[in-house]
Amino acid sequence: MLTIRPERSDDAAAIHEVHRAAFPTEAEAKLVDRLRENGHSPVSLVAEEGHRIVGHVLFSPVTIAGMNDTSGLGLAPIAVIPTRQRQGVGSRLIEEGLAVCRRTGVPFVVVLGDPAFYHRFGFQRASTLGLSNEYGVDDEFMVLELSPNAIPAAGGLVTYGPEFALLAE
Repeated sequence: MLTIRPERSDDAAAIHEVHRAAFPTEAEAKLVDRLRENGHSPVSLVAEEGHRIVGHVLFSPVTIAGMNDTSGLGLAPIAVIPTRQRQGVGSRLIEEGLAVCRRTGVPFVVVLGDPAFYHRFGFQRASTLGLSNEYGVDDEFMVLELSPNAIPAAGGLVTYGPEFALLAE
């Protein structure tokens, strides 16, 4: 049986292995480690079968530059071990993660990914709300407002934490 639960302190090594297995390099695993170390992992959930962690999702702080530096969370990274991919594990992690975000008053969540996948969770192209990102992509950059009018009317540039520079290395 698959259980979705918050990350515990003794999960770090298993979470690292999930990301290492799911991606071609160790960059995402190191990103998760760094975000955790810096206290930038307010929503971090694992998918567990028995006593084995098979998936992980992390939501970390993002800001919209401009008036009052509006903040929300970015959904990234998400990983599922290869033998459990395309079986709904990632979707369950995202659904529960968004539920936690709603319960804790997060105003919006952004994600950089496949529009066909993320539209089913309610994400829309961020540029329709005047949002841009530091990676220069449009269709793949999406937002989900969890609170009415969470996005400033003027929009702005969404920036992720400095830990994301690891992905460029």
